Amino acid sequence: MLQGGYLGGLEIRRKGGGAELRGSFPYNSTAVLSDGGRTGRPKKERIAPKAFAYRVETPSDHGGKKDIHLLVGHDYGKPLASVRSGSLVLNDTAAALLFTATIAPAMMETTHVRDAMAVIEAGLAGGISPGFRVPPKRAVKEPETVEEEENDPANGKHRALIRTVHEALLYELSIVTRPAYPQTEVEKRNWQPIGEVVKRIVHRPAALRWR
Repeated sequence: MLQGGYLGGLEIRRKGGGAELRGSFPYNSTAVLSDGGRTGRPKKERIAPKAFAYRVETPSDHGGKKDIHLLVGHDYGKPLASVRSGSLVLNDTAAALLFTATIAPAMMETTHVRDAMAVIEAGLAGGISPGFRVPPKRAVKEPETVEEEENDPANGKHRALIRTVHEALLYELSIVTRPAYPQTEVEKRNWQPIGEVVKRIVHRPAALRWR
């Protein structure tokens, strides 16, 4: 499963011993996965509008919506809410995936929920990170594309590659203290360029090609 890391908005409203947590995951927001180091190509990623629509909007085989969780730090051992339990409501718009999580009073007694609420209210957790899979090409012809960034001031020497995810299977959203990509996550991405990008890279001197 791939993980993202994007700044989003978070808001907590305390309600009768429980809480309501609202947030958003912005579409078309470009995240830097890697600066390329001293010799490589910078790598960036963005999620296209409605990319998560399939699991957000399509009913499950048993009726009702497919289950999606709200977690702390991509840890299924630290749940906050879920669609199937009715405690997580998702609203998918062209600008962002909005969510409202209802945290029951009993959940507020658990250590991971108390800690999560504390860091959010202190302004230390401001990232929304999706956990998703890209569907195989037998199911979706072009779930993702990779292109070169335009108007790069380095005149193409280390022009960034931008991976756009057009369709993805969303399994969870996580509250994270810092929306970052460890190197292992960067390596999981498919960085195969397409079309004219391939032609430009192939015809460059070997020293200027991405790797």
